[in-house]
Amino acid sequence: MEAPLAERIRPQKLEDYISQSHLVGPKGSLTQQIEKGIIPSLIFWGSPGTGKTTLAQIIAQESKRPFYILSAINSGVKDIRDVIEKAKQSGGLFTAKNPILFIDEIHRFSKSQQDSLLAAVEKGWITLIGATTENPSFEVIPALLSRCQVYILNPFSKTDLETLLVRAMTIDIVLKTKKINLQESEALLRLSGGDGRKLLNIFELVVNASNEDEILITNDRVLELVQQNTVLYDKAGEQHYDIVSAFIKSIRGSDPNGAVYWLARMIEGGEDVKFIARRMLILASEDISNANPTAFIMANNTFQAVATIGYPESRIILSQCAIYLATSPKSNASYLAISKAQEIVAQTGDLPVPIHLRNAPTKLMKELGYGEDYKYSHDYQNNFTEQEFLPDSIANTSIYIPGNNSRENGTREFLKNRWKDKYGY
Repeated sequence: MEAPLAERIRPQKLEDYISQSHLVGPKGSLTQQIEKGIIPSLIFWGSPGTGKTTLAQIIAQESKRPFYILSAINSGVKDIRDVIEKAKQSGGLFTAKNPILFIDEIHRFSKSQQDSLLAAVEKGWITLIGATTENPSFEVIPALLSRCQVYILNPFSKTDLETLLVRAMTIDIVLKTKKINLQESEALLRLSGGDGRKLLNIFELVVNASNEDEILITNDRVLELVQQNTVLYDKAGEQHYDIVSAFIKSIRGSDPNGAVYWLARMIEGGEDVKFIARRMLILASEDISNANPTAFIMANNTFQAVATIGYPESRIILSQCAIYLATSPKSNASYLAISKAQEIVAQTGDLPVPIHLRNAPTKLMKELGYGEDYKYSHDYQNNFTEQEFLPDSIANTSIYIPGNNSRENGTREFLKNRWKDKYGY
């Protein structure tokens, strides 16, 4: 059986690697390490199809090291130990023979499986390169994470994707024998979502579907074929992010029916239970926030519960939480507030803290007036007295605007009673 297009044109050398210039460009943080062959243990964090596996293979080839691949989906502690035993006999720390162990989807390894890597990484028997689509801060144990450098791989840019298409038509042993007229590429690029592998899968699908001497590729033709081949977007492929996007938007839009449907799609597709729960935890703060603070507690408890229980029972807990969040009042006021505050910081830089708000732990600081004229709120009626808490140059700036819901309308009245017209509440 012929290998897929993405595999047939997989780069073998660093100079042929497309994208991630921040890592492997002329001034990339990995470039010199690769050239010198002095490679630390690494974690590659990025969405599917961003070149994690390819980069690991190139690193091994360029540094002339033995290369072992394990998948966290079907490998256990025994497989890890077998590789480590082979590695122990092939060299020491950072030598030319020091093998690279690449673990795909390392976030799916249990704590005990990750623990089994620690000694080998620390003693230099192997150089670990782990690939993950999940935030390693949550999914990789601290002891292992502290021994690795984390690099983020970005989705392919439009230019990267266009370069990939040209490369495929130019060097692939199959495609270069065909007359391909790439009249329009917008649909291909849009459907790829920055995923190089998905782009090549769709492109190959379109090419193979034509029996004409000249293969004409248009946006309409691409969309027609993709709709006829929806299996391309199952979880086993890379639809992952499209489905979770629909899930989140259904909850945000207060539709429990859409929320539970997309939840079921993720569950049936084998989605990681913690991935789903974590997305709901983020949503509870971003889209519900203080309109219903209990939503965050509910989502956090859901995350803790499903992490302990696992499938199949966790499907009920996830469903309960998704329905609760979908039917909850919504507010993005906290999200807007921190976004505005960060924008102000970016524009104004490190503004000095007003002197009455400064800490005064030493006699000199007190003599300089640090903390002078600060009003201790509890010394005043209703535990409040008006004073300025922002730097002078942005005094009176309104950053938090309560949402229009029953709870935050009450918050607005509270703030209006306190601050009168100062912030326009």
